[in-house]
Amino acid sequence: MRPINYTRAETLEAAVEAFSAAGADARYIAGGTTLYDLMKLGVEQPTHLIDLTGIAGLNAIDTDGDVLRFGALALMSDVAYTPAVHEGYPVLSESLLKAASQQLRNMATVGGNLLQRTRCMYFRNGAGSASTVGVYPCNRRQPGSGCAAIGGLDRGHAVLGASDACTAVSPGDWPVALMAMDAIIELFGPGGARSIPIAEFYRLPGETPHLQFNIDPAELITAITVSKTPAARLSTYHKIRDRESFAFALASAAVAVEMDGGTVRTARIALGGVATVPWRAKAAEETVVGKPLTPELALEAGQAAFRNARAGQHNALKMDLGLRVIADALMIAAERRA
Repeated sequence: MRPINYTRAETLEAAVEAFSAAGADARYIAGGTTLYDLMKLGVEQPTHLIDLTGIAGLNAIDTDGDVLRFGALALMSDVAYTPAVHEGYPVLSESLLKAASQQLRNMATVGGNLLQRTRCMYFRNGAGSASTVGVYPCNRRQPGSGCAAIGGLDRGHAVLGASDACTAVSPGDWPVALMAMDAIIELFGPGGARSIPIAEFYRLPGETPHLQFNIDPAELITAITVSKTPAARLSTYHKIRDRESFAFALASAAVAVEMDGGTVRTARIALGGVATVPWRAKAAEETVVGKPLTPELALEAGQAAFRNARAGQHNALKMDLGLRVIADALMIAAERRA
């Protein structure tokens, strides 16, 4: 058994100071639903945990003003059932309610959810694992070791944004909805406070798949903001998975549209389950804007989103499934204008 030091911070400054003093093997903890899991697998082996739950105000949910603002420690379930979100921003609420189980949603935070690591079985049981050392090479766990998913069992892997070093899918639902809504991530670290668009928060794997987020190790997420928009009411998060509950997406789409009669004025479309990062489908958006929305046009939008997709050995199904998920999501969102 390895000893672990523990600090319960009461301010942002104290949390960052404790992290900086503890060194690279420190980790922040809030809900802990992901970190504990990764610790059991040997993926994470922190020597010092800094508990953020004592910092006042980090769980606040503010729906007044020009933006929705979610404190990083707000619980998934609390955000999902906040009336202004549940009724006015279905894409956000549905992305949370279709994730995990009710027990986890009552424990997990919306800030921590952004930092989920991949569910790739080679990552979770690969190079460096206490039980399967060296059996499955994984560049995310041991840079330069290789990627067992390439040429391996890749049904659940990415067809968009993959590289020769990694094809692991970004697993979250909430980040996909936030990508569609152009969310801003607020951070605090040794250099003070800063903000970053969610589109710049996640990194494509390239040759360095172990570097997943554009965030300093000592920085922590303090809040997420979403600008209010007329498109939010006509929105949905549509998720297809192997089983109805407690499963990650094979393909999902977060869609929000603004309609002028039957014509699409604006569209926001992001994809999950098919890419290495939460994926903004700009080509799909451009396909529908300024045109009457029909099932045929919705399918064209889906086809546009996957025009440059690249399948592996077993995951070509994701391209056909994904384009149909986009098409269905567009029609579901548009029908909510009634």
